[in-house]
Amino acid sequence: MGQTIAEKILSKHIGKKVFAGELCIVPVDGCMATDTTAPLAIKAFKEMGGTKVYDKNKVHLIIDHAAPAPNERIANLHNLMRSFAIEQDSSLYDIGSGICHQVMVDHRKVKPGDVFMGADSHTPTYGALNALACGVGSTDLAAVMLTGKIWLKVPQSIKVILSGKKLQPGVSGKDLVLEVVKQLTISGAKYQSVEYHGEAVAALSLSQRMVLCNMVAEMGAKTGIVSPEGLELSYEFTPTYADADAVYSSVIEIDASSILPKIAIPNSPDDVHDVKNYVGTKISYA
Repeated sequence: MGQTIAEKILSKHIGKKVFAGELCIVPVDGCMATDTTAPLAIKAFKEMGGTKVYDKNKVHLIIDHAAPAPNERIANLHNLMRSFAIEQDSSLYDIGSGICHQVMVDHRKVKPGDVFMGADSHTPTYGALNALACGVGSTDLAAVMLTGKIWLKVPQSIKVILSGKKLQPGVSGKDLVLEVVKQLTISGAKYQSVEYHGEAVAALSLSQRMVLCNMVAEMGAKTGIVSPEGLELSYEFTPTYADADAVYSSVIEIDASSILPKIAIPNSPDDVHDVKNYVGTKISYA
C-alpha cells in the first residue's frame, strides 16, 4: 500500500513503515517556542528534571508576540527566556528578529523532510518546505526539549488538488486557502494532514505556500504539507512525494483559476465570501 507524504516522513524518522492511525514515538529535528509559550515550557522542562536540552542547536526561542514588552510582568518573562538560552547555550531570537515562523525558515532551522514541533498553533507553516510540522502545547514542547522525541498518532491525510495554471488578478495564496477553509470548515480536518497538490500549487512561491500551510490550523488540522513540485530553495534538498496509490480520507479538487479575491467575515474563518460582495463596507476592526 502506498503512503502519503506525512506517512513517508514519519516512516523515515522512525525507521519502519507506518500508516494513518498508528501510534509512534518520533525523533524531532527541531523545536521552537515563542514568548507566549516558552515560559511555561521552561517551567515544565525544569519540573521534569531537565537540566540540559536534548540538542542546543535544535531548540529555538523567539520573542515576537508581545515585543517590546507591554508591561513589567511580560518583561520578566522575556528575561526568563534570555536566561534560559544563555544557560543552555541555545539560540534566542530577541525583539526585532522577526516573526517566529518566518525566522525559522529564513535561518534554515527547518528543512524539507524534517519533523519539527512548535509551541504555536501555526507551526504547520513549515509544511511549505515539504516538512512535517505540528503545533503542540507548552508541556509537550518541554518533553521534546528534554528528550528530542514526540509521541504522535500518524494522521490521516486529506488531498487538496488546486488545478488551473493562471490565477485571477489580485488572487494570492491567501485567497486559495480561504476557499479550502470554506469547503473543509473549521473542524473538517481534525487531526489530519492537509496535503496540497496541483498545477496551481506547483506555480506558487515559497511565501505563498507558507500561507497554504499556515491556515490549516483554521481547519483543525494536525499539519499541512505541500507536494514539492516547483519548490525552489537556495540549497539542495531531497523531496518527499506521495505514492500514486496513497490512501486519503478524502480528496478535494478546486479550480484555482476560477477563484476570486476572498474575505473571511466575522466571526469565523470559514465564513468566506468574494471581496466584491463587500465593497464599500465600513471596517471598524480588523
